[in-house]
Amino acid sequence: MILLKRALSDSDLIAGIKAGGNLRRNCENRLYEQYQYLIREATFKHKLSPDECASAYSDAVLTVIEHLTSNRFEGRSGLKTYLYQIFYNKCVDLVRKNSTNRESVHQGVSLEDLVLPDETRTALQNLMTESDLTLLRERLASLGDKCRQMVLAWGEGYSDEEIAQHLQYQTAAVAKTSRLRCLERLRALYAESKSRRS
Repeated sequence: MILLKRALSDSDLIAGIKAGGNLRRNCENRLYEQYQYLIREATFKHKLSPDECASAYSDAVLTVIEHLTSNRFEGRSGLKTYLYQIFYNKCVDLVRKNSTNRESVHQGVSLEDLVLPDETRTALQNLMTESDLTLLRERLASLGDKCRQMVLAWGEGYSDEEIAQHLQYQTAAVAKTSRLRCLERLRALYAESKSRRS
């Protein structure tokens, strides 16, 4: 069985991902874990936070998986090189986003920057919290039950191992990949609602 190897070859990973089912999940996790060290390298190279790099890496892995299943990956480079280039581009996009003046235009004024009486500040904070919670509940409801449970459990501090046991995933790595997909869908829902408002 190919999953007993220490590091899977490109052809094994590609075949496994295209196969579907449990083999696909296992190969997706192996792909994620096999090159996960790129996150640490990118934090130093691009001066991004570990969270930003982890998010960009997850996005890159999901993009590679989508390219493999839709046959957009032509095999002109190795899988690692292909993943690295997509990850690098996502990191550069983040650096540009963080350093442009346009980014500061979209950042709101915090309540701490405003000089307001205490009771007004408290009322505004309550309204903002209530609005944020309502929006979050709506977005979570549209994710589906399993994704919602996973994101809520993760938000409450449960580890991927605990989530895997509770939601009956094979391993913590499978739960982590599924959780990252759910978070990506949640992020996309938030982005969608922002674009509708503007």
